[in-house]
Amino acid sequence: MKPDTAPAALAGAPPDEAELLRRIALRDRRAFDVLYRAYFHRLSRFLERITHRPYLTEEIINDTMVVVWRKADTFNGTSRVSTWIFAIAWRKALKALKRLGATAEITADETPAPAAEEPESEFVRREWRERIARALATLSAEHRAVVELTYYHGCAYREIAQIVGCPVDTVKTRMYYARRKLKELLGGDAEDSR
Repeated sequence: MKPDTAPAALAGAPPDEAELLRRIALRDRRAFDVLYRAYFHRLSRFLERITHRPYLTEEIINDTMVVVWRKADTFNGTSRVSTWIFAIAWRKALKALKRLGATAEITADETPAPAAEEPESEFVRREWRERIARALATLSAEHRAVVELTYYHGCAYREIAQIVGCPVDTVKTRMYYARRKLKELLGGDAEDSR
């Protein structure tokens, strides 16, 4: 194939994910590599926040992408490709946690330690991010997933419902309780820091 006739996704332009999946269904390894690279960091962030077990992240990503490779021909286009891939990752994460007999909760001791001395404004930002991380860590995996997908991945409630496999109203309820708990926790932290 001539370089000027190569698909945009394989020639350096932003990938058309549906086209990549179509090519993956035909066993195009280059298309798979492009899609894998496009999702690796997004899935890493999502899975680390859901499982709080960084050592599981790469394994779950690989398991997810094996399903993408094997089942690309089953993608029916009724959702975005990202919704389909995140739904696979969500199910794989829950299975991994169940296999470990673990809940998706962690203690504050497992949150990252503060970094070395930095300028005051960066220190304040870092401190606030750590407070948010500790507060998020107290939420259930289901509540964390809704917050993560909404605020860090820009997903709408309908898309989140498809990813986690529940009704939209359940997503709204989870978000309500997650926000309420975060407000309670962060409000207390904010007052303590004054």
